[in-house]
Amino acid sequence: MEFSLFSSLNRFRTAANSFLSQYEPLTLLVAPLLSLLVALTVRSFLGVVHDNGLKATLLGFIMSFVKLLPGVKKYIDAEKQKVVDKLQSSGKSKRDDWRTELPKAGLGVGTIDKLKDEKMNDVVWQGKCSGTVYIGGSESEGHFSVINEACSMFAHTNPLHLDVFQSVVRFEAEVVAMTAALLGSKEKSCGGQICGNMTSGGTESILLAVKSSRDYMKAKKGITRPEMIIPESAHSAYDKAAQYFNIKLWRVPVNNEFQADVKAIKRLINRSTILIVGSAPGFPHGIVDPIEACGSLTDFLARELGELAVSYGICFHVDLCLGGFVLPFARKLGYPIPPFDFSVGGVTSISVDVHKYGLAPKGTSVVLYRNHDIRKHQFVAVTEWSGGLYVSPTIAGSRPGGLIAGAWASMMSLGMEGYLENTREIMEVSKKLQKEVKEIPELFIVGRPDMTIVAFGSHVLDIFEVNDIMSSKGWHLNALQRPNSIHICVTLQHVAVVGEFVKDLRDSVQTVKRNPGPVSGGLAPIYGAAGKMPDRVMVRELLVDFMDSSC
Repeated sequence: MEFSLFSSLNRFRTAANSFLSQYEPLTLLVAPLLSLLVALTVRSFLGVVHDNGLKATLLGFIMSFVKLLPGVKKYIDAEKQKVVDKLQSSGKSKRDDWRTELPKAGLGVGTIDKLKDEKMNDVVWQGKCSGTVYIGGSESEGHFSVINEACSMFAHTNPLHLDVFQSVVRFEAEVVAMTAALLGSKEKSCGGQICGNMTSGGTESILLAVKSSRDYMKAKKGITRPEMIIPESAHSAYDKAAQYFNIKLWRVPVNNEFQADVKAIKRLINRSTILIVGSAPGFPHGIVDPIEACGSLTDFLARELGELAVSYGICFHVDLCLGGFVLPFARKLGYPIPPFDFSVGGVTSISVDVHKYGLAPKGTSVVLYRNHDIRKHQFVAVTEWSGGLYVSPTIAGSRPGGLIAGAWASMMSLGMEGYLENTREIMEVSKKLQKEVKEIPELFIVGRPDMTIVAFGSHVLDIFEVNDIMSSKGWHLNALQRPNSIHICVTLQHVAVVGEFVKDLRDSVQTVKRNPGPVSGGLAPIYGAAGKMPDRVMVRELLVDFMDSSC
């Protein structure tokens, strides 16, 4: 047996040497190296196609080649700079007198006067901004004064020193517990372990939820090349999380109702999937994704994100940054709000902004988890630091206790009755606004809004030109894409001015209808071009250049 095997190997060696003897030695040396290079190139290309899609990959290669042509890259860079300058408008000139070093002598209490002078340069925001300021009334009275005093009282505190500032530690725990109670923590079906922490905002809450989901799924399933799937209406914070935490991101188009397409998400789930995402509501159009559908069991299997998460044993995050302090109360008021919280099986984490409709000071949000096993993956513990043993719950080490106190003061001062009344007011204004927009024949409402965001576009006008006219009247709205539209996020600031808004919107539509075309100083051409530009890499570069020159 051994002789037969040896004989066969000997014959193979002789045949191979005979065959290869017809080639130059250099060829035999270079051929394998070239083959390896080709294989690596193909593998790299297929990896890019896997990440970006075939169309985007081919377009990227074409644009890269075009930029190599003499003068083309220089021309493109010059045109990009024109767009960046346009986006900045007069911002650069305003920066000319910005301070670049400490004053030789301190200003003392005169600093407050300087602050007041600078504040006078802010634009008028009272009732004129989409979202932005959620508290009603004047900034020097009412609810504003309550949270301002709370922030000032605890401005020196830091929950990192939990043995010193025990009051702030308690405030954080109570804010988290009160928020969790709004989202199902008191229901037996939720397991009684819902827990969380306060963060600096919705983005940090989402980042932490994604990071915790990644590490939890690695421990549970051994996933080392994680992927997550989100609808294209999901917040851009998930893109940031994907970049920060090296997670492959799949962004799926929404369905005809502008909700997460559950079937499309299901098709992308594989053994590397760690997380799927739903929003309640989504920022662009104010529509709640099918967190839990209503209908028969067969409908559930086709339409419900929660059931999808349970079936595949993956994490499911619900973004309630906008809806967390509206939807629970809207449901109590009788609005047909579909299930969205921990009462839905499969939901493993939720993000809620207290600084939006919770009416807390800016920089306060909450991230919640179904149980402690998941949340433990949020923490960072260090055992080998010469500074001692260290453990931190969130991205920031030191955190402003004043903001935590402000959030606690906001929730305590309003109570259930206060939030119910606020929700009643803004929901009524939102429904009235939807009705008024529908009566403008040139406009259409995007989808069927569930909450306080009303998005609208036009089939006959350039909606971004309408936005430019509205901007000239002092309104600050959000420009959207896919489809081209604009939206207003209704807050208590808008309750008294909804009639003025509708009048200005009607007038703006008629102005564009009579005189279509770019408005002097307007951004409609840029928004329009950016939406149609096939090279999304170039659009991304524009945004990066704009940010780099703006901060």
